[in-house]
Amino acid sequence: MKKSLTLSFLFVFIFSQIIFAQEKKPKVVLVLSGGGAKGVAHIPLLQKLDSLHIVPDLIVGNSMGSIIGGLYAMGYSGDSIEKITKSIDWDKILGGGQSLKTVSVEEKREFQRYLVGLGIKDGKPNSISSILNDQNLREYLSELTFPVYNVKDFDKLPIPFRAMATDLVEGKEVILSSGSLAFAMRASMSLPAVFNPMNYEKTVLVDGGVMNNFPTDIAKQMGADIIIGSDVGGGMEPIEKLNSFATVLMQTSMFPSNIKNPANRSLCNILVDHLPNLRFSTADFAESNKIYKDGKIATAQNLPALIALAEKLKPFPQRTHELPKMPNEFVLDTIVYKNISKENIPLVVARANLKTHTKYTTRDLISGLNRAMGTNLFSQITYSYFITDKDKLGIILTGFETAKNQVNASLHYDTYRGVGLILNYTARNVLAESSRLIITGDIAEQPKVRIDFQKNFGKNKDWWWGSELYGAFLRQEIFIDGKSADNILYNAFEFNNEINRNLNSLKSYIGFGLNYHYTNLKPKYDTDYNPNVFNISSYNFNDSEINLHYSYNDMDKVFFATNGTILKSNISRSLFTNANISFSDPAITNISSSTNGYTKFGFSFEKRAVLKRKITGMVGFDSYFIFQDKLKNDQASFSDYGYAAKYFLGGIIPSSGSNRFSFPGLNEDEVNVTQFMGVRLGAQMNLKGKLYVTPHFNIASVGFDNFNEYIDKVFTPKGNWDQNLETSLLLSGGAAISYQSILGPIHFDTSWINNIDKTRLFFSIGFSLNP
Repeated sequence: MKKSLTLSFLFVFIFSQIIFAQEKKPKVVLVLSGGGAKGVAHIPLLQKLDSLHIVPDLIVGNSMGSIIGGLYAMGYSGDSIEKITKSIDWDKILGGGQSLKTVSVEEKREFQRYLVGLGIKDGKPNSISSILNDQNLREYLSELTFPVYNVKDFDKLPIPFRAMATDLVEGKEVILSSGSLAFAMRASMSLPAVFNPMNYEKTVLVDGGVMNNFPTDIAKQMGADIIIGSDVGGGMEPIEKLNSFATVLMQTSMFPSNIKNPANRSLCNILVDHLPNLRFSTADFAESNKIYKDGKIATAQNLPALIALAEKLKPFPQRTHELPKMPNEFVLDTIVYKNISKENIPLVVARANLKTHTKYTTRDLISGLNRAMGTNLFSQITYSYFITDKDKLGIILTGFETAKNQVNASLHYDTYRGVGLILNYTARNVLAESSRLIITGDIAEQPKVRIDFQKNFGKNKDWWWGSELYGAFLRQEIFIDGKSADNILYNAFEFNNEINRNLNSLKSYIGFGLNYHYTNLKPKYDTDYNPNVFNISSYNFNDSEINLHYSYNDMDKVFFATNGTILKSNISRSLFTNANISFSDPAITNISSSTNGYTKFGFSFEKRAVLKRKITGMVGFDSYFIFQDKLKNDQASFSDYGYAAKYFLGGIIPSSGSNRFSFPGLNEDEVNVTQFMGVRLGAQMNLKGKLYVTPHFNIASVGFDNFNEYIDKVFTPKGNWDQNLETSLLLSGGAAISYQSILGPIHFDTSWINNIDKTRLFFSIGFSLNP
């Protein structure tokens, strides 16, 4: 009997041990909410999971939570994700849009020059606009997720993953579980009106937070036994916090999600509630380092529960959590171009310059895409990898073309020219393949108009021909001793033709040009009643020049650039000149003849570089000379009567026209010279956000006659520039306060100018007609 009981006890003991050993590991699911910049607060929790060796069995993320969660699911450690977020240029990634550096040289002049734009297709507008441009964000996500480019089933990631999105057509939740991880992460954060929605199968997707910002219920449906939830969203904001556009937009677009948030929070076994500790809002990406520190607080408060969970999971095997090993270089076997019209394909293929059976890195690939984007033919270009039938790597480049016909507009005002409305029509591939037609008018008291046609040609589309008509109908002030003496009606017309060859499609080109200029000046008032200081009744000057030119531009921005170089040089030769001048004083002989010919040489250089955080140093140099032929007896003097073909100095913002140069402290076009050399120095200081202060100093030696006379006195100028006679020193110093507004750049400048010893104020807002 005793033996029987002993055997029974032993059997029960052994059986119970077997049952215990076979106990099922609880399914641990990590849920990360959306919350924009506040999502950075998730990272300390990931780092704590790493240190405790807790590897979730599933991650469900939404919006910024899907970005953080997706990276963690594919194998990045919490520490790696922290380094990534600290190294990101958030302004560039989120809405910085395309850098000027990546715009084709023939397109830089038109880039980001208008306030609003609308695509026209079949006579109807077809553009959907958003606040932020996501080209840089998508490219960055594609680069980060390259190690899992061949994983299409998210269950096969080191940690299975789900990203939440919202079906904009059906108004229902979408759980993304397969496809491109970068696409799923990006689609999950498509906040309506902030980012463009993402096309998906037969619908379009927007931010998952619209329906379910903290999707713990999805985790429960997928069999979660233990839910670790990290919430930075917070549900409905109280009335006192509804005091900004971003907050109101978030609250309005996430009503269904916010209402279900309390119930979802109650499903958490471990709720890491960041809401009481977060000091910043959804859009405060510039404060990401501080948000990360805020995220440590709630994580530390939940440390005992996390340690207890780690102890509970010790008897069970854990997933291997590491980034898949992937070579830095890859070879493309197949390249597929999708949704790109046949007239654009040659230019896109040439600019992307991607070839099969050639080694590339992800940076090489993105550079190729940026070159294609630089054509300004697309709102975005996406790429995705696939495995070919031969088990080799292929890539699909998908283009989202802008409308062939576009209408753009902007407003502007400045101290010199007053208020104006700029209207632009741009047509691509309408008159010819790989071509662009631009018609721009400045409807103002002093109107301007520009018509430009451009066509790329050659095997690699590196050659381009351009023809431009430019007309301006201005009121030109003539200054004496720094005061306006007369108002002259200044009508100018230019017809410029160029053939250029790109040396680098994004930076530089060289070319030849043939230009014709016609200028007509006449007093604003009848000279019989209001004589002017020059006794001129009318002035007509026309000339033609042939030129050789070179241009280099790798600035990072159109306005408030922080890095890059601009270099321009040209040599031109007059083919003919003709001056017709009539005087109101009968004692002065009228003139109708050619002037002596001339050769022009010009060189400009500007360099910007970051000196320290938020401070950019600026240095520039200009040298422009006119070498006049010997005057013949039957010719009028170019020095005396070639006013329209000389160089104009003055103003703060660059003025349209081929021979005009800004010089703070001077009124626009105040000084007319035949020669000048100058140096520009400045420091652009970003005080906060989009607010800048720029102290500047300008010095130049200017001449009003022939080159030989100028060069003898260039370093010892003794004249007064306001008298327009002898070689003179121009000197100015001042500072500008500027703001990058939604209407365009705003400038308020105060500058002192020598000789007349005056301080002048200047104000401008908006975009001017492209110089």
